[in-house]
Amino acid sequence: MTAAPDPTVHPLDHLVLKGARDAPALVLRDRSLSYEALNQRLGQLAAWLKAMVPQAGSRVATWLPKSELACLMPLAAVRAGLVHVPVNPLLKRAQVGHILSDSGARLLIANPARLQTLETEDLAGARPHEEGAVWAEAETCAPLGPSSAAPDDLAAILYTSGSTGRPKGVMLSHANLWLGAVSVAHYLAVTEVDRVLAVLPLAFDYGQNQLLSTWFAGGAVVPLDYLTPRDVLKAVERHDITTIAAVPPLWLHLAELDWPEAVAAKLRRLTNSGGALTEPLVRALRKRFPAARLFPMYGLTEAFRSTYLDPALVDAHPTSMGTAIPFAEVMVVTDDGREAGPDEEGELVHAGPLVAQGYWQDAVRTAERFKPAPAFSKLGGMAVWSGDRVRRDALGLLHFAGRRDAMIKTSGNRVSPQEVEEAAIATGLVAEAVALGLPDPALGQAIHLVVRAKGDAAVAGAQLHGALAQALPGFMVPRAIHWRAEMPLSPNGKLDRTGLYQELSAAVPQG
Repeated sequence: MTAAPDPTVHPLDHLVLKGARDAPALVLRDRSLSYEALNQRLGQLAAWLKAMVPQAGSRVATWLPKSELACLMPLAAVRAGLVHVPVNPLLKRAQVGHILSDSGARLLIANPARLQTLETEDLAGARPHEEGAVWAEAETCAPLGPSSAAPDDLAAILYTSGSTGRPKGVMLSHANLWLGAVSVAHYLAVTEVDRVLAVLPLAFDYGQNQLLSTWFAGGAVVPLDYLTPRDVLKAVERHDITTIAAVPPLWLHLAELDWPEAVAAKLRRLTNSGGALTEPLVRALRKRFPAARLFPMYGLTEAFRSTYLDPALVDAHPTSMGTAIPFAEVMVVTDDGREAGPDEEGELVHAGPLVAQGYWQDAVRTAERFKPAPAFSKLGGMAVWSGDRVRRDALGLLHFAGRRDAMIKTSGNRVSPQEVEEAAIATGLVAEAVALGLPDPALGQAIHLVVRAKGDAAVAGAQLHGALAQALPGFMVPRAIHWRAEMPLSPNGKLDRTGLYQELSAAVPQG
């Protein structure tokens, strides 16, 4: 039986001190950094950050692909006593401007092309810096040593869309990120010989953990911004990759590729989150990568990760969410507050040290999601009430039953319907809009937009999709737009979202 992981919490920037000094830690396009070099480089970056933003606790943002600076920033910022705000590189001007304004970021590091898309008002007081210029100055700095931060000090704010309104910032402490790294490295059994291909955006909790859990275990991270699934296959072959973390749409494409047997055999560990794997996809992955252990997982940014399914159980229970990860207490709570019995549906509630500190400057939404743990909780304290409906079977395995809110989960991204609707109305082409997520075998959910034209319907019909493609990141652009002369209303006078969902579900083929 594997020993329980050590729950001791150190400041987050100590993670890179665990690897062997000469062992590879970060494999870039043109060179590799050992753990010793990684520590040196992040120390220099931290020194530059502290000189630029001396006030402890200030927020600093990055809007970058998976460059060296993007990979080092989660640790360099906290070593400088600052709070990192990573911005998804897929986002565009409006979303970036909101995040900079809401977080109060003091500076933004990005590449020149991205900075050129922003106006002064979008920066909201953040000083812009080009990535190359930052390194030119940082390399002249004497490196800062590891910090002495407290476990509950704020380390990062990760922005995630809610079921309504604009993205909200989830506040993560040193302990949240450190124990998340320890937990994942433990149950995945990552070691110093592993080479992890980082394909997920580093602005996601799951993407960031690719770095932190690997470095905690002493392994090597290979960051990859891929254009096609075949780029992933080539990287596995070139870098002898042992581990990939991905979301269902990418796994679907990877399973469809013709993998040379020797290349497929390099993979020892496949991990999934950001949406459930279907049984056909599980079977396809098990067939395509027979030597790899498959880890289906469930998580939410407000508590990082809640459950995983032991690979030994995947073949017999391919759609299960599994059981709680180390350091998490996962409960199924009925509507009347009881602990649900076997196969009784209830809300998934997560307690323990992985629970985030709430939403940045948003007491109302924090109080809606972060509430005291139920009376029967073993760990107690503040818990995340997920809104997701689950059941626990007689074997103790959890199964997803449904989602309480209207969140759209597409291609591993959480999308607020209201944000899509606001973008449509902002074009001036539509008067009313309802965004819905319909089941889709490749995306998980596909975004469908129902609208009523404002003015000339023919002009609106010809221009709306293009206008949305300019205003929104690709994953938020609706798959289909449905035009209505009048929008249906519910008995209380609101737009009838439920009726529209039922109508479109019956009319649109589900693949």
